[in-house]
Amino acid sequence: MTTTHTLETPEADIVYDVHGPAPADSPHPPLVMVGQPMEAGGFSTLASYFPERTVVTYDPRGLGRSVRKDGREDHVPVVQAGDIHAVIRALGVGAVEVFGSSGGAVAALALVTAYPEDVSTLVAHEPPLVGVLPDAEAAERAGKAFRDAYQAGGFGAGMAAFITMTAWKGEFTDDYFAQPPADPAQFGMPTEDDGRRDDPLMSDRSLAVTAYNLDVDALRAAPTRIVIGVGEESIDVMTGRTALATAAALGQEATVFPSHHGGFLGGEFGYAGQPEAFAKKLREVLSTED
Repeated sequence: MTTTHTLETPEADIVYDVHGPAPADSPHPPLVMVGQPMEAGGFSTLASYFPERTVVTYDPRGLGRSVRKDGREDHVPVVQAGDIHAVIRALGVGAVEVFGSSGGAVAALALVTAYPEDVSTLVAHEPPLVGVLPDAEAAERAGKAFRDAYQAGGFGAGMAAFITMTAWKGEFTDDYFAQPPADPAQFGMPTEDDGRRDDPLMSDRSLAVTAYNLDVDALRAAPTRIVIGVGEESIDVMTGRTALATAAALGQEATVFPSHHGGFLGGEFGYAGQPEAFAKKLREVLSTED
């Protein structure tokens, strides 16, 4: 059973879904799943593997069903943290467990920083925090290159450049920047420009996500148990490297999950991972005591 709710605030109407039993009827705290720029629908398959507990998914403000009223277009982790905090308060059951993916992992780290009592356990899977990398300057340059490709040629050009960047193994060296521009046709992407420049992934609207500065002291002081996850297939690429570096900054080793950056996905976006194995690993991590 799934119920949909709208949390009305002065700045945005935040839409979230409650799957499974009502929070008060579940033997476990709610499991809140957070993505960015991915919306709630991306967690459909993963949520189905937790039928016995309350799973909460939501659309970040300005994405999907969550309509902004603040006149802004940027996606800022601290702002998203406030929205997630408001959803958790609306559940009315105290501290929750959180699984954050990609930009959602960054928002979840911001949530624990600002509202440490909200979260008992956070599993942050591959947060794309460029600043923790030893080659951060080169990674920022690579990010700017795919955003420039998007501005110049539209979705296909931008996505081809993005895929090239996210598939690159190891540090961004001169060899990376010496490559010719990525060909959208080779990736099955449209070669014609549709004229739009509002994609939340490839525009600069989400730049605050990758540029977020981790507050290591606050996170270490929080009562929250924090687990940084990394996909076994993506350890050598950028988001895997940021996960390893984030874990190291927090004085821990990253926990390896099956598959890749989107390893929990079923058929939602044609980028399926190993959702059953991923869910099993997530269940194990959540059940592990400190």
